[in-house]
Amino acid sequence: MQTGKINVQTENIFPIIKKFLYSDHEIFLRELVSNAVDATTKLKTLSSLDKYKEELGDLTIEIELDKKKKTLTFIDKGIGMTAEEVEQFINQIAFSGAEAFLKKYKGKSEDEQSGLIGHFGLGFYSSFMVSDRVEIRSKTYKKGSGSKAVHWECDGSPDYTLDDCDKTTRGTEIVLHISDESSEFLEEQRIVDLLHKYCKFLPVPIRFGNEKTWEKSETEKDDKGEPKSVEVEKPRIINNTNPLWKQKPVDLKEEDYKNFYRELYPMSFDEPLFSIHLNVDYPFNLTGILYFPKLKKNYEVQRDKIQLYCNQVFVTDSVEGIVPDFLTMLHGVLDSPDIPLNVSRSYLQSDQNVKKISGHIMKKVADKLEELFKNNRGEFESKWDDIRMFIEYGMISEAKFYERGEKFCLLKNTENKYFTFDEYRNHTKAAQTDKDKNLVYLYTSNTEEQFGYIATARDRGYDVLVMDGPIDNHFVNAIEQKLEKTQFARVDADVIDKIIKHEDAIAPLITEEQQKQLIPVFEKSIDKTRFHVVFESLGVNDLPVLITQPEFMRRMKDMSAMGGGYSFMGNMPDSYNLVINSNHKLISQVLELKDEAEQETLSKQLIDLALLSQNLLKGEALAGFIKRSVDIIG
Repeated sequence: MQTGKINVQTENIFPIIKKFLYSDHEIFLRELVSNAVDATTKLKTLSSLDKYKEELGDLTIEIELDKKKKTLTFIDKGIGMTAEEVEQFINQIAFSGAEAFLKKYKGKSEDEQSGLIGHFGLGFYSSFMVSDRVEIRSKTYKKGSGSKAVHWECDGSPDYTLDDCDKTTRGTEIVLHISDESSEFLEEQRIVDLLHKYCKFLPVPIRFGNEKTWEKSETEKDDKGEPKSVEVEKPRIINNTNPLWKQKPVDLKEEDYKNFYRELYPMSFDEPLFSIHLNVDYPFNLTGILYFPKLKKNYEVQRDKIQLYCNQVFVTDSVEGIVPDFLTMLHGVLDSPDIPLNVSRSYLQSDQNVKKISGHIMKKVADKLEELFKNNRGEFESKWDDIRMFIEYGMISEAKFYERGEKFCLLKNTENKYFTFDEYRNHTKAAQTDKDKNLVYLYTSNTEEQFGYIATARDRGYDVLVMDGPIDNHFVNAIEQKLEKTQFARVDADVIDKIIKHEDAIAPLITEEQQKQLIPVFEKSIDKTRFHVVFESLGVNDLPVLITQPEFMRRMKDMSAMGGGYSFMGNMPDSYNLVINSNHKLISQVLELKDEAEQETLSKQLIDLALLSQNLLKGEALAGFIKRSVDIIG
């Protein structure tokens, strides 16, 4: 047997790092700026511990672009490096300077240390994904021997040079010589966009060139003697170093949250409905602000509106896993150093902390909703149509949220009155409990199309709920299983006296034998794959023919849209009942007609009227109905 150690050589690993360390090459900018922030934060920590006694001065990180020289330079005034430290932290891949610094100063000035970002020591090498050559010029904050400024250079091979240089100021400059295939990173606007994306809220000021702006002149006057507006160039500061989520909620007003929303989403024209400020320091660290947006009527939902940060460094806007699925429709910011990331900081790693954070976010959202409901129910009801999908989806998908949601989830009826579950049960149980002691909740999915059925139900003294949301089919299924002795039925699922049975049906005027004679008469004018003829003993003032859609079959077909075990039903045609009122005089008249053509014309007219009421009569069939109606009237 032979044993030994696998030899991972730099010449083998370097091409992998250069090409595949990050899926998006643009990430190099985030990593280099983050390193500059780390270096600055370390210096501030040493100063706070009295380990560095000189003035800190202006700590702004500067980024310089030189399109002619094809260079992009990152300059910080942080801790700097000695030749020995360059050997240790640059030449030894994956040895993290931030990790070593944390270990050395563990337990001291934790607030300052929490701002350190690097953990893997690979971020610097992302620069080779876009560069032919990289230079480092660095001068340490330390005094005495070994404090000379150093120059390091590498062309992306395992070979490098390291010698002294003439840099006189504290800090580090990293110069990228951008490769031809990465020339997009020599465009000013591209860099501005990336800085706004990844570095918008870093805790150290970042300057990238200058920008033109208009200001009132102190010397020049216009024709009216007013200060004249003049164009001036000012340093372009990219970031907000003290974002709202890092501030104390007690110090903030509602307008502050609205202004921050505009800062996050400058292209949004809608105000958020309300916000939730998260501020947790035990058993994990989590800060952030979540906003409930106003959903459009067409319910176009974007799930990439929550931005995840790690110590104010942008990580991702795909937060599935850390935020419960139903809350990914919210907008806002989350920031936590306790969310485990893989080496590229781009993908969340599942562990117990993630589950705890997810549960806490859900609890805070439930707390806020319950507080709004209790403190100002009128305002809560006014926002219900905009927030109902969040709440319904949460109650369907999360058992713990269902327990909380029962207290503030509302049901709205066709009279625009709102009820909690308990309130609605008390409101309807006297009238809508059937003979089997089941409480029947009638609902409509479209108040206009189902108007006739709603009117019939209300004429009987019944209440009808409005359930017209995109997930209400699934919500109905979920709460029906939770509420005892309760069933839901859409108002057009059957004739109303069969949906809510109080007593035995009225004896029909037309006998069973006569009904059998009429079935083929009505079947002549329908598509028998979609419609099934049934006779019901209804009131003499009810319609002669109705269209109903059986509740069970309709629900199964609706659920097929979500896939799973019912997906096969998606290809099946819609199924309807053609209900013939056996007590209506026009049905008796069809029976009495001896002329087959007259019998067919009248039956066809009655069917088309029923189809028209359900918006099922279209095209050629509608044109034929109109012509026949004119002939009958004439």
